[in-house]
This record gives sequence, C-alpha cells and structure tokens, in this order.
Amino acid sequence: MDHAMTPSWRKPVGMFIILALIAMWCIAVVSLSGIVGRWHWALQLPFYLVTGIIWIAPLKPLLRWMEIGRWR
Repeated sequence: MDHAMTPSWRKPVGMFIILALIAMWCIAVVSLSGIVGRWHWALQLPFYLVTGIIWIAPLKPLLRWMEIGRWR
C-alpha cells in the first residue's frame, strides 16, 4: 500500500481543534456582549466585524500543520 494513501491522524485532530477554537472565540465574544451592547451601534459594528474576521488568523498555521505536518 502506498504511504501517500495512508490517512493522517492530523486532519481529524485538527478539525476538533478548529471546532474548539471557534467555540472558545464565540464564548469570549458573547461574554463581552453585555458591555458592547451598551455601545452606540456605530461602535458595535466595527467591533463585531473585527471579531467576526479575526478568529480566522490562527487557522492558517493549523491548516498547514494538518496538511503537511509542519507549522511553518
């Protein structure tokens, strides 16, 4: 059997890590909703836009590790 066809354990582990990161990020952002909810909507909008996008940043090295086994 070809070694390239052997499934990697990194992909399922990586998926669980991604789901855990998303859950933790959601909990962190929601825990701030009481404070942010008192802000004017014009301040809430950039906050939620930034927090809605920034969670993607740690995924690039994680996805690379899942695919090739190296962080860099």
